[in-house]
Amino acid sequence: MKKRSKKYIQALEKLEKGKVYSKEEAVKLVKETSVSKFDSSVEVALRLNLDTKKADQQLRGAIVLPHGTGKTKRVLVIARGENAKKAKDAGADYVGDVDMLEKIEKENWFDFDVMIATPDMMPLLGKLGKLLGPKGLMPNPKTGTVTLDVEKAVNEVKAGRVTYRTDSFGNVHGIIGKTSFTEEQLLDNLNAFVGTILKVKPATVKGDYIKNISVATTMGPGIKVQINSFDK
Repeated sequence: MKKRSKKYIQALEKLEKGKVYSKEEAVKLVKETSVSKFDSSVEVALRLNLDTKKADQQLRGAIVLPHGTGKTKRVLVIARGENAKKAKDAGADYVGDVDMLEKIEKENWFDFDVMIATPDMMPLLGKLGKLLGPKGLMPNPKTGTVTLDVEKAVNEVKAGRVTYRTDSFGNVHGIIGKTSFTEEQLLDNLNAFVGTILKVKPATVKGDYIKNISVATTMGPGIKVQINSFDK
């Protein structure tokens, strides 16, 4: 059995065993139960009633959080001509086409967090699928990273856009901020994340869509959140 730290046990004592908290109580407690010395990320996890063997129940998309995630992401845009200029003007950290793709392939260069590409660049990106795919860096239209509107895409990523996708068990995870955020900021971000997942509920889902919601900090205990507290 994994040995828990003294701080973790103290944090756990602040939670009532088996209690499911309102979203307001949960964001207050998630700040109080942080066990790390650094400014921890705050994460939300949703267990959904999905059959991920069915294509229409494999959720994937992006959410622009009202207050961002607390982390500035480095953006690489693969584009040419006017789109490349727009990407630079929008504040992309790196912009290029074949030169950048060769740098990734030959130098194993990954000093970026998000890659955005225009549709015409996707055939060139295909051969890098085995490098980019496992790292979650392959651009995808569903997450808004394959687009002609590179300016909007760069702005959204810099403003705090996060991507989500169901794992094989039908779970969705996402970062909704840092412990240094105010309770109001965390609550706004939590509402935006859960609200988006509710909106993309597949029509073929039978029974309860959301089985469980919990929030936690990095290394901190999970706090269960009342599902019906998102109805208001």
